[in-house]
Amino acid sequence: MLSEYDTEKLLGMQDVEVKNIENDEKEIRIHIRQYRKSCVCPRCGRETDRVHDYRLQVADDLPSFGKRLRLLYRKRRYVCSCGKRFYEPCDFLPRYQRRTQRMSVRMLEKLSEVCSYSSVAREYGVSGATVMRLFDIVSYPRPKELPEALGIDEFKGNSGSQKYHCILTDLENGRVIDILRTRYENELIDYFKQYDRSKVRYIVTDMYSAYSEVVKAFFPKATYIIDKYHWIRQSVWAFESVRKEAQKKFSKSHRIYFKRSRTLLLKRQSALSDEQWQQVSNMLYLDADLSSAYFLKEQLYRLLGAPSTGTDIPSADGRTIPDDDGRRKAFTDWIRAARDSGIQPFVKCAETYSRWFEPIMNSMKVSYTNAFTEGCNNKIKVAKRNAFGFRNFTRFRNRILYLFRDKAK
Repeated sequence: MLSEYDTEKLLGMQDVEVKNIENDEKEIRIHIRQYRKSCVCPRCGRETDRVHDYRLQVADDLPSFGKRLRLLYRKRRYVCSCGKRFYEPCDFLPRYQRRTQRMSVRMLEKLSEVCSYSSVAREYGVSGATVMRLFDIVSYPRPKELPEALGIDEFKGNSGSQKYHCILTDLENGRVIDILRTRYENELIDYFKQYDRSKVRYIVTDMYSAYSEVVKAFFPKATYIIDKYHWIRQSVWAFESVRKEAQKKFSKSHRIYFKRSRTLLLKRQSALSDEQWQQVSNMLYLDADLSSAYFLKEQLYRLLGAPSTGTDIPSADGRTIPDDDGRRKAFTDWIRAARDSGIQPFVKCAETYSRWFEPIMNSMKVSYTNAFTEGCNNKIKVAKRNAFGFRNFTRFRNRILYLFRDKAK
């Protein structure tokens, strides 16, 4: 049979005496009080154990046994010889609070997951407004300094009257640095001019002109890098446009076959089996533009896979270039070949590559990418979808930084 001390251990509180337990279908009510002991007067500093009266404080605790758990705490009010009346100290239940300290901590821990305020409120039997007020104690100031490798990207937030927000990450250590309300150039300028920017050596962004202008103006000594995914997909989009135009020329059965073979056409030639390559060859034989586009795409993949120095580099016309600057020459030849192909999507792709030539070349030399940043964006989108969106940007920013608090600066 459980003793009184065993019941107190089950409750998980020190120096607490359980006086009574009431249990019904919806909730458990536990009547408790602390053991009587001498307390120090906050006015004069003398000890006293003289009890003036008792007050009842009702508070929610962590749900147990599938029911709501409420503590009915009968707390003492002491009186000192100097006339001061004060409550006994209580570690588990702050004054005037309607929930225990551990319940508040557990709710905050739950909010570190991609869940909504309302789901946490339902789990702990409180209102959604209560959870939001509790979370509002969490606040993150701006970082003190910028990292050596800075990642910049935007994500769709729709809070604070702005459609897109900007995320800053430390790519070297895999940490979220800050969230900005907009991605506009003026706000980025106001933000970065507050910092010492001399320590930033690498900056990785997508192909957004505002980022380029800010980098040129505020980070002239940093190596500017366009994320590989964002510039490579330009050629993939170009190839997809050619494929879609090509399949329109054929009968319905051939169009369906081309559409279902999309994965094979996008897959690298080196990764195809003999049977798959035969299928691809048959499709390329049917359309000259599709064949030219396919080999342009493959040439770009081979260019990416080649070492930057010390070995022969494949060029667009099939030659090899053995010098250390071979990749730059090979990429220039690819742009020229794409422009001269006359295939409009690849002509447009070549023009884009020409405008962003140096940052793209830097991406081939430096291993930094925005993969970590894009992963953070995906998690942010899940959190926003679970919450059905955020209207308050400050709360949204704090929630994002709290989600990545183990990876935040």
